[in-house]
Amino acid sequence: MKGDLIMNRRFLLGALAYLLPTFALGFVWHLILFKQYYEDLALYRHDVIIPLGFLSMLIQATIFTWIYERTLAARGGTATSRALSYAVIGAVLSWSFTTLAVAAKNVMASVPDYLVIETGFTVAQWIVVGPLTALALGPTPRTAAA
Repeated sequence: MKGDLIMNRRFLLGALAYLLPTFALGFVWHLILFKQYYEDLALYRHDVIIPLGFLSMLIQATIFTWIYERTLAARGGTATSRALSYAVIGAVLSWSFTTLAVAAKNVMASVPDYLVIETGFTVAQWIVVGPLTALALGPTPRTAAA
């Protein structure tokens, strides 16, 4: 019972390590810092539905935390190597569905400009999320004890 509570707490911390910085960065990046850039691309609605974006990030947080727990937490090496591996895996996967897929199917003023700005966002996001997740989750308790 205590072990389940610890694992649930670990999972929650991992999900928050993704959700909080992703939401904060996404809000500031898309709706404040580069608002005009995105308006010029003419691909987003004027009345952004923030709760849907948050729900999307919550689902992503759950899946990415599960991936980390199943693939990287039990792996040997340093926290830095786990953070870097996770950031690379997460960034490539995120980039494939948030940048490439959107550019392929949405109407926008400039696909190259969209690829540049969203690639920048994805890199910034995972520079933060990778280390935070590795710090929040660390190695699995079994690995740490070994």
